[in-house]
Amino acid sequence: MPDQNEIQDLLERFRRGAELIAVVTTGAAGAELDYCPAPGKWSVRQIVCHLADSEIVGRDRLSRVIAEENPTIIGYDQDAWAEKLDYRKRKFSQALETFRRIRGENFELLKDQPETAWPRIGTHNERGPLTLKDLLRIYADHAEGHARQIRAARDAYKASKASA
Repeated sequence: MPDQNEIQDLLERFRRGAELIAVVTTGAAGAELDYCPAPGKWSVRQIVCHLADSEIVGRDRLSRVIAEENPTIIGYDQDAWAEKLDYRKRKFSQALETFRRIRGENFELLKDQPETAWPRIGTHNERGPLTLKDLLRIYADHAEGHARQIRAARDAYKASKASA
């Protein structure tokens, strides 16, 4: 069985992900939301839209692994989603609220899972077998990684304004 202290630490990191994204986006508005720091890099708006959609996908994945026997977990093309779902034009505040709300709901789903739930497996069509604990770690890391990306994009925007 997984180490319960490790599970509790991962759960806390997962829970804090929504707060972290809210903090790193505080005060971002206007042109700063749409500034792309380099070709092929996402803007703050696009990152937050991606987080919202990813969290919705995550809910499906987490639920399947908890409720079904070895479900298939389907990957998706995040760049196609960003383009075809028009992340450049989606409302930032709505995407942020969606991420925060679904992350909170996902935390509520996970926080009281029994010890026997964490080793349950789903098979990702690209990554192979993933346990519920693996998914928890992936989604905890996901928000933290994008928080760093948002900070870097905002810093690049400020630097571009200072040198203009």
